[in-house]
Amino acid sequence: MFLFWNRPTHSARQSALHTRERLDQEFIEKLDQLHDGAIRTGLVTKADLQEAYRKSRDMQYNSSLSMWYTFGIMAFVVLLTPIFYETLTFLLGVKCFLPNNHLVWEATRPISDCGFCRNVDGPLILKNMSREELAPYAYSTLPIVIKNAVSHWPATSLLSLEMLKEIYGRYPEALDEDCHFLNFHSDLKSIRDVFNMSPERANLSVGSTWYVGFSNCHLGVLEELRKLYGRPHFLPVDAELSNIDYVFLGYEQGAYMHLDYIHRLMWQAQLKGNKSWILAPTPECDHVCQSFSFYVEPGDAVLVDTRIWYHGTSIPKGQFALTIQSEYS
Repeated sequence: MFLFWNRPTHSARQSALHTRERLDQEFIEKLDQLHDGAIRTGLVTKADLQEAYRKSRDMQYNSSLSMWYTFGIMAFVVLLTPIFYETLTFLLGVKCFLPNNHLVWEATRPISDCGFCRNVDGPLILKNMSREELAPYAYSTLPIVIKNAVSHWPATSLLSLEMLKEIYGRYPEALDEDCHFLNFHSDLKSIRDVFNMSPERANLSVGSTWYVGFSNCHLGVLEELRKLYGRPHFLPVDAELSNIDYVFLGYEQGAYMHLDYIHRLMWQAQLKGNKSWILAPTPECDHVCQSFSFYVEPGDAVLVDTRIWYHGTSIPKGQFALTIQSEYS
C-alpha cells in the first residue's frame, strides 16, 4: 500500500487562512468580554488592567535585559579566559616575575595518583651495577640509592669550592650568566657571593652556616666540570641527559622540603660528605602512603622522581657536603 502526500492547493490554503482569522477574532472577542465582566464586578478597574499590562510588559523587558546581561558575562568570560591563561603562563615563565613562585606551582599542580608511593617505606638500595641491571628500575618512581656508583669519578677527590672558584675564574663572564641560583636559608644571594667568602667563613670557622645550589649553564664551565665526571654508567643507553648540571654544596642545613618543578627524572651524585634525605608523599596521599628517611655516603648515587616526592636534605653538624645533580628522561 502506497501513501502519497499531495501538496495543498491554493483554495485549501485560503480556506485554512480564513479559519485561523475567524478563530483569532473569536478569541479577541472573548477576551474583551472577560475584561468587561471583570470591570462590571467593581472588583477590577480599567486602571488595574492597564497596570497589570504595564507590569507584565516591564517583567518581559527586565527578563530580556537579564538574559542579555547573562549572555554578556558568559561572552566576557569565554573571550578573556584564553587571554588570562596565556598571560599567566607567560608571567610564570619569566624567572624574575616571582623570585619564588613555588606557592603558585603548588596551587596549580595536578592531583597525584597515589600509586607512586603506596607500599613504599624506603628506597631501593642497590650495589654498584651496570645499566642493564638497573634497566627495570631506571624510569620508575621508586626512590633508589646505588652504593659506590660514582666512587671512581675524579670529582670525588678533586672537586671542591676552591676548584669551582678556579674554573669560574677562567670564565668570568659565567658569573654574570642568568643561571639558576638557590640560596636556601643562607645569606648568600649569588655565585659571586659564594666565591667572595673568606676562607674562615667558607670553612665555617666564623659566621653562620651556609648551603647553596646553582646550575652551571655556561658551556665552558660545564665542559670543564664534566672532565671530572662522565655520563653516569648506570643510566640507560637511550636516556636523554640534560645539558645543565647543578652543584650543591655547604653545611648542615641542606634543602627544605619541596617539590622540583622540572621536566625529567633526577639523579644526584654524592661527592663529599654525608647527607640525610627525607621523602614524603603529596598531601592527598597521606592516608595511603608514608614518609621515610635514608642516608647516603660519598660515592653513592641517588635517583628520585622529585616531581612527585616531597624531599628535603640535611648534613651532619660540622660536615661539608658537595653533590652534582642533573636530569634524564
